[in-house]
Amino acid sequence: MSDLDQLTQSLARNLKRWRGERGFTLDALAARAGVSRGMIIQIEQARTNPSVGTTVKLADALGVAITTLLDHEQGPQVRLVPESRAVRMWSTEAGSSTTLLVGAEARGPLELWTCRLMPGEGTTSDPHPEGTVELLHVTEGELTLQVDGLDHAVPAGTSATFEAHVPHGYRNEGGEPTVFTMAVAIPPVR
Repeated sequence: MSDLDQLTQSLARNLKRWRGERGFTLDALAARAGVSRGMIIQIEQARTNPSVGTTVKLADALGVAITTLLDHEQGPQVRLVPESRAVRMWSTEAGSSTTLLVGAEARGPLELWTCRLMPGEGTTSDPHPEGTVELLHVTEGELTLQVDGLDHAVPAGTSATFEAHVPHGYRNEGGEPTVFTMAVAIPPVR
């Protein structure tokens, strides 16, 4: 992938993410930025490389620096959380558990979880606020991910992402433990 392709992909991903975090519809962002709705759609789908002027207008309308839209790293601070400080949220006698590994409040809460489900066990979650995204990676076994009533098999080595503003849950329908890591990005309260 060329540098220009990577830049186009970064801008598409970041524009969509920041628009979601700000709770802006396409029309609202278009009006705030003075950029057409069609142009924003093309940018979010990585089908065009906008001018610097257009990118600046979008960054200003979102209230972020242009470097933020282009994935420029600003040297983030690091916070280490040893295993002994991770928070066990729930567990069962059979050995299933969910542990909150780390969280952050930058640009809205961001959480990292590790989950272990024993055979035949599972857990469900109420819908999160609009704009919440979950990402997960299965390291052992096979996870049955249910999102808005539909089941998705996620075997070891596979990752998944979904918008979590609908009912969702996680089950182990196999004969061995299922282990996965999950990140939850929640938009900030307005």
